[in-house]
Amino acid sequence: MLRGVVAASLLLSAVPAFAGDMSAEDARRFVIGKYFTYNCFEGTRGGGRVHADGSVVGTIQIRGDGPVRYAHMPPGTLQVKGERVCASVRGLPIEPCFNLQQTSEHSFRGAISGLGFAYCEFTRRGGDKRINVAHGNKPVSLKPTTTADAD
Repeated sequence: MLRGVVAASLLLSAVPAFAGDMSAEDARRFVIGKYFTYNCFEGTRGGGRVHADGSVVGTIQIRGDGPVRYAHMPPGTLQVKGERVCASVRGLPIEPCFNLQQTSEHSFRGAISGLGFAYCEFTRRGGDKRINVAHGNKPVSLKPTTTADAD
């Protein structure tokens, strides 16, 4: 019996803890360069990749209805501010920051700080996913509020 308890304890201590808040650096290591699909609380869904320069390239389907559109947010859109990850998007009256919580080995939840109901679930997908753009869809471009415009 004691051997069983010790073996179970060792096994559980060897399994990484997946659930929990992610620091900005944890999120960076977990997300940068990897392809994720996402589903948001109000039905919006899509997939994409965050790059080290804070740019994002992917697809979006608003409220899960209508066409899937290509979306590109330029460098500097996602920024680390202390221990928070924030989005700098021109036209938004606020600069939203996010609470990030790892939910499994391959997924995390991102909620707008102070609005826990406003969240998206992100799941990492394997392989080198390419972003497919349906013929005839115009890209959605969101400009950051930073003055440095790098291309």
